[in-house]
Amino acid sequence: MAVLSLALVSATLVILALLRRFLRRSAAPNLRGPPVPSVLFGHEYLLTHQEEVGALDFQWMQEYGPTWRTKNFFGAEQVMTADPKALQHILHKSGYHYPKRVDKNHFLYLLLGPGILVTGEMHQRQRKTMNPAFSAPQLKLFVPLFQRTAKKVVGKWKADIEPSPGSPILVNQLLTRAALDVIGKAAFDYQFGALDELENPLTQEYRTIFNDANLYPTASEQIWRATWPYLTWPVLKLTKYTPTKLYTRFRRVNRMFENIGRPLYKAGLDTWDASQEKRRDAMSLLIKANASENPNTQMSEEEVVAQLHHLTAAGHETTSTTLTWMLYELAQHPVYQARVRAEIRAARAAVRERGDGDFSLEDLDNMKVTLAAIKETLRFHPLVFHLFRVADRDDVLPLSHPVIGKNGEVMSEIPVTAGQPILLSICGYNRLKDLWGEDADMWNPERFLGVQTEKGVKVGVYANLLTFSAGLRACIGWRFALYQLQAVAAELLDQFEFALPEDKPQIKRAPAGTMIPVIDTKEGKKSMMPLRVSLAG
Repeated sequence: MAVLSLALVSATLVILALLRRFLRRSAAPNLRGPPVPSVLFGHEYLLTHQEEVGALDFQWMQEYGPTWRTKNFFGAEQVMTADPKALQHILHKSGYHYPKRVDKNHFLYLLLGPGILVTGEMHQRQRKTMNPAFSAPQLKLFVPLFQRTAKKVVGKWKADIEPSPGSPILVNQLLTRAALDVIGKAAFDYQFGALDELENPLTQEYRTIFNDANLYPTASEQIWRATWPYLTWPVLKLTKYTPTKLYTRFRRVNRMFENIGRPLYKAGLDTWDASQEKRRDAMSLLIKANASENPNTQMSEEEVVAQLHHLTAAGHETTSTTLTWMLYELAQHPVYQARVRAEIRAARAAVRERGDGDFSLEDLDNMKVTLAAIKETLRFHPLVFHLFRVADRDDVLPLSHPVIGKNGEVMSEIPVTAGQPILLSICGYNRLKDLWGEDADMWNPERFLGVQTEKGVKVGVYANLLTFSAGLRACIGWRFALYQLQAVAAELLDQFEFALPEDKPQIKRAPAGTMIPVIDTKEGKKSMMPLRVSLAG
């Protein structure tokens, strides 16, 4: 009965949405794009069910140029772009005039609570409070934590490969558990115990919930989310009670995190004093903000817990998945892998010679060959491959790559109307040949070892990559992710050699909100990265 009621509500909202779309004037009517496969779904279902992330983006870019027209749900005109100037305009120059699409924003709200990944009026306040936790000096203090955790991974992999050398192991599983332990300790001094396989229900949920929520959503689920922009906020809040297993699970996971986060926050607030003023970890900054008398910095208890939930979810996913893809590429490029290992070992010898035990951040920054592999992996395998925005006013998007319109006219700018959906193709931008070279469709770290010129429009926060987004809503934790990648990669590649399994399974880049590695199995698509791991000579 509940499902039937949900279907009736959805049908009503679809009709209202279609009427609204019909009455709204079309933006960029001259912009070319692919044929529309469905009036109801537009191109959205195709984009979320690609066999390989970016397959459609790259195909459409080749045919229409870096900016083209697609359709959103219910026939809405959507501009899709990988153009540097358009991206710079949206993410940098126009800032908050291109908020996240309501359905995507609200989905994060339901999954993780009202934290920093959810946009709106609270975003500026939350980000200002949290920024000091992600400054370079503060993050430098976490390098020893990254190294200790990496050494635990080394110990476990040595134990795993000893009984059967050469047998593949699922490297992504242990890397995800390690990253969860790191973010728990770094953000709010909590021990998930994931590497030690402690019984923690939340850890168990994190292993699958993000993929279950986003990998190949059903048509009915997509249509349900597509109706959310047409709901008033009081009604929209009720969507958390959607009578399906997925939304029931969201509520359960949020309760689990509250049961962890609230006691930690309250204990910290009760014991806060002036001696802790200089602390800059996330929990301390949130406590400090609420201990102050400035109402502009204070957050509700629900917001505080949500911040920690957002940091945990985003923090462990970014580093573990990127490192998984990096090891995969190095397994396919053994010569470059050997260069990375030689660089790490030369740096290790220098560290020992000066009497130190571990790499400093400066040591890690000087490993240019290793850094090039990290940068190239961030470029070629961007964790977040699309960003969904909506224009909040009429505007004009400038283009650095003019496109040919339907009438043959060369278009150097694209008009957009208020309410216009804009889909930003991160994977497309990261493959632009005039920016990255003619071999942009190949994994080649050498591109980051040559002389870096200042050509082109600057967009990304790191190495001009868009992988961490850009502008006012760029990933707040990008330096945290980068330092962790450097520290963990140095430990793993010093000790181990990575190779593809002998049967060379086909690894696909699946669209699960983030880009994850999957393999087709008899039970269906499974997120896994099997690699042969052996002790390096």
